[in-house]
Amino acid sequence: MEGIQKVYEFLEKAGTFYLATVEGDQPRVRPYGAMLFFEGKIYIMAFGKTNATRQIANNCKAEICAFKGQTLRIECKLVEDNRQEVGHALVEKMPVLKDALGENGENGVMYYLKDAKADFFKMMELVETVTF
Repeated sequence: MEGIQKVYEFLEKAGTFYLATVEGDQPRVRPYGAMLFFEGKIYIMAFGKTNATRQIANNCKAEICAFKGQTLRIECKLVEDNRQEVGHALVEKMPVLKDALGENGENGVMYYLKDAKADFFKMMELVETVTF
């Protein structure tokens, strides 16, 4: 649990992270910021029915990258989990999203990171690897 918590705290401090998905043979990258640590998992949120959600449905493999003094790069699979309690927990954590997401996050899609390998880099040197 310690490793996943370290990854989550890094993402929290960074504030913005970048999610890379694939569309056919073309990588697609976009900034994200909505995330949650819930039931021992890191969750990210995408607004429903976007290019990102369609790309994830076709290929759940993704990478996340963030920078805050160090670089964090995470290889993972994104698993959809739209239980009401997950969406509600995100809205409670980030009330600014309530108008757009709805009371229980019903206008977003929640994904948790699975089979993740998180690499921390300082400059170009690998400092630590965490798996969860």
